[in-house]
Amino acid sequence: MNPNADQLWRGPRWALAALLAVLGMLGPFSIDTYIPAFSGMARSLGATPVEMQQTLSAYLFGFAFMNLFHGALADSFGRRPVVLWGIAMFTLASAGCALSQGVGQLVFFRAMQGLSTGAGMVVSRAVIRDMFPPAQAQQVMSQVTIYFGVAPALAPIVGGWLFVHLGWHSIFWFLTGAGVVLWATNYKFLPETLQPEARQPFEIRHLMRGYWQLGSSPRFLLLALASGVPFNGMFLYVLSAPAFLGEHLALQPTQFFWFFMLTISGIMSGAWMSGRLAGKIAPKKQIRHGFVIMLVTSVLNLAANLLFTAHASWALFPIAVFSFGWALMVPVVTLLVLDLYPARRGMASSLQAFIGSTANGLVAGIIAPLVMHSTPALAAVSLSMMCIGLAAWVFLHHHWPEIGRAVE
Repeated sequence: MNPNADQLWRGPRWALAALLAVLGMLGPFSIDTYIPAFSGMARSLGATPVEMQQTLSAYLFGFAFMNLFHGALADSFGRRPVVLWGIAMFTLASAGCALSQGVGQLVFFRAMQGLSTGAGMVVSRAVIRDMFPPAQAQQVMSQVTIYFGVAPALAPIVGGWLFVHLGWHSIFWFLTGAGVVLWATNYKFLPETLQPEARQPFEIRHLMRGYWQLGSSPRFLLLALASGVPFNGMFLYVLSAPAFLGEHLALQPTQFFWFFMLTISGIMSGAWMSGRLAGKIAPKKQIRHGFVIMLVTSVLNLAANLLFTAHASWALFPIAVFSFGWALMVPVVTLLVLDLYPARRGMASSLQAFIGSTANGLVAGIIAPLVMHSTPALAAVSLSMMCIGLAAWVFLHHHWPEIGRAVE
C-alpha cells in the first residue's frame, strides 16, 4: 500500500471506486455491446456468420494477449500512463470500427480494441491495493465487482437499442464517445498510486524473471483458476442468451431483460455482502461460503434440467443465485492474488486477467456454440466450470492452509 494514499485521493472512497469500476467494466462492456447487431452488420458488410464470429474472436484474443503486459508496464512506468494510453488507443479503435467499410477492417479494429481495453481492468485492481489496506480494499473491490458483473448483462441492452434506432455504426460511435469522456475523466482525477521507488526495471530479463516467478507459482495459478474459471458458469448463459431465452424458454426479445435483471441483482447483492463481511470473517471462510452456494445451486440446476423441461418460471433463478455466490467470493480471491507478490501487483493482475479472459474466449468460441441448444448441457458445463475453480481452491487450501486465514 502507498503510504501517501490519504494525500493522493481526498474525495469520498465511493467516488474512486466508481472511477476504477468504470475502467474495469470497459473491457467486458465492449465485448457484448455489438452482439445484438450481428445479423444487421453481416447484411451491411456482406459478411458470413463465420466472418462476423471472427470479429468477436479477434477482440477476445487481443484482449487475452495484451493482458499479459498491461500490468508489467504499469509496474514499470506507473499506473496513469498505461490507463491513459490504453483508453486513447481504445477510442481510436472504436472510431475505426464505426468507419469500417468491410469485415476485414472491422476485424482489425476489433483486435485493436481488444489489445487496449484490458488496461483499465488490470490496472484498476492494482490501484485498489495501492490505495487501501486489506479490509478496505475488499470493500472497494466488492463495489468494483458490482459494475464488472453488470457490464456484460447491460451491454447487449444498450447495443440493441442503438442498433434498432440508429444503426450499427452508432454502437461504435457510442463507444468512441465513452472513450473520450473516460480519458478526460481519468486524466483529471486518476492519481498515480505507484511510488517511484517501487517501480520495476523495464528490462526483458527482469520481466521474464517476474513472469517465471508468477507462472511457476502453484499458489498463484490455483488462485487465478479459482477466481477466473467459475465466472464462466454464469457467463456461459449470457453468451447463450439468444438460444437459452428465445428457444428453450420461449421468451420474446422484449422479455430478455428479466434474465439480465436477475443476474445483475445476484451479482450486486453478492458483491454488497462481500463488502459488508470485509474484516469480519476470515477471507477463506467467505470464499468457502461462495463456493458452497455455487456448488449447491449448480447441482440443483442440473438435476432440475434433467428431470423437467426448462421453464421461465424457475430456470432463471439458479443463475441469479450462482451469480450471488461468485460475487461473494471473487473480490477476496482477487486480493489474495495481488498480495502474493506485492512488488509485482500489476503483473499479477495481468496474469490473473489473462487466465480469466483465455477461459472466457474458449467458452465463447468453442464451448457455448456446442452446448447452447440443450439446457441439460448448459447446466452440466456450468457445473463443470465451477468445479474447476472449486478443485483449485480445495487443493490450495489443503497444501497452503495459511492462505486467507487472517482477518485484517
